[in-house]
Amino acid sequence: MPGTLAEMERPERLKRLRHSAAHVMAQAVLELFPDANIAIGPPIETGFYYDFELPRPLTPDDLEGLENRMREIMREGHRFERRELDPAEARALFHDQPFKLELIDGIVARGFDEYGQPTDAPALSTYRHASFEDLCGGPHVEETGQIPLDAFRLVNVAGAYWRGDANRPMLQRIYAVMFETKDELEEHLRLLEEARQRDHRKLGAELELFMVADEVGSGLPLWLPNGTTIRRTLERWIVDLELAAGYRHVNTPHVAKVDLYKRSGHWEKFHDDMFPVMERDNEEFVLRPMNCPHHILIYKHGLHSYRQLPIKIAELGTMYRYEKSGELSGLSRVRAMTLNDAHIFCRPDQVKEEFKDVLRLVLEAYRQLGFTEYWHRLSLHDAENPSKYHSDEEMWQFTEQVLREAMDEMGLPYVEAPGEVAFYGPKFDVQVKNVLGKDETISTIQIDNHLPLRFDLEYIGEDSQPHRPTIIHRG
Repeated sequence: MPGTLAEMERPERLKRLRHSAAHVMAQAVLELFPDANIAIGPPIETGFYYDFELPRPLTPDDLEGLENRMREIMREGHRFERRELDPAEARALFHDQPFKLELIDGIVARGFDEYGQPTDAPALSTYRHASFEDLCGGPHVEETGQIPLDAFRLVNVAGAYWRGDANRPMLQRIYAVMFETKDELEEHLRLLEEARQRDHRKLGAELELFMVADEVGSGLPLWLPNGTTIRRTLERWIVDLELAAGYRHVNTPHVAKVDLYKRSGHWEKFHDDMFPVMERDNEEFVLRPMNCPHHILIYKHGLHSYRQLPIKIAELGTMYRYEKSGELSGLSRVRAMTLNDAHIFCRPDQVKEEFKDVLRLVLEAYRQLGFTEYWHRLSLHDAENPSKYHSDEEMWQFTEQVLREAMDEMGLPYVEAPGEVAFYGPKFDVQVKNVLGKDETISTIQIDNHLPLRFDLEYIGEDSQPHRPTIIHRG
């Protein structure tokens, strides 16, 4: 690691500056509220945040005062000093800080690091500057004077449950944006303002496209006539594209027995994100979190010859995810969404060409919509964390290589992303940047040899024997 801040790579420099500024902010907050309980304060993509349990809600005047005090602390040039503690020392130091005590217990039990994330190599250490000392693994800059005075801004306060658990205390999270220079900060603030003007929630209200009603529930948007007209036009267009590409459309129910998702493996992986189980007549039902199992059962309904494959099943399918209330936002984070969804059931020897055809369809849709700025991500499994995926390593190697070959043959550049796959197979994602420059996934194509096994899917091959098809998921 380079010895000075200037010698470090920009990502490492920004990480240290933002992390250090978060500690400075926590000091300023504790000076304003001496009895506050402090939680965590990590650096993030555009700045940093810190969570606090405070005696009253923060105001815009509070943020301005905190900013001014932070700059004073920075000018004072306090050194960041690290020290290691044993558990008894750490508990004594943070005896009046319940969130820190919980983190200490987790670290000692090898459960969590200082940000509340799982870890296999815990360590108890603190960083101190001036009068403030925090449980922290670092790293930081050498002293507060290295933090640029004019390159950060406290931008807003949001609610955040401790550990993301709605049953735990609601904290106040102070968000800050921070860069290396004043010019970078001002450009980012300009983009923030532009984003506010182009916010789909603002435009949705002004153009009477959609609404959210408390009587219906958060994250469950109601489409108004204007929005429904746009939606209907898009749906007719995409259905026509799919029909021309050989897809057959189906319509499946929004609810299914829990056993269906236990068989698919989704219940084991995602049941915490699903709506509660409904019990009727000694049976358990749940709102569907995805459409895949329904389409699989449609394929399984009849016998299929190798001559019939590929079979392409498509649906504008509504699904339901119980997103946390604090994460809901307009149409971008919802609890009910309709996906332009499709599943291609094909022979293994057809996978590469079918993947190419799906990708061509996706890119043609973008061309017609006028999307020009996007990039391709090839999401692969992480062999060092096998518990996150199905265990057939040979299957992973085969499907990932097929995707690489297809992308290379089409001459499309892509970035490999280990660890970003679905639990059942590798996937290709199309990433676009929103107005703030943050990447969003707008399409995904997944290769799946796992669910055909779980559902015992077959087709009759040229040898008159049963064979296992591959599923290509497309959303």
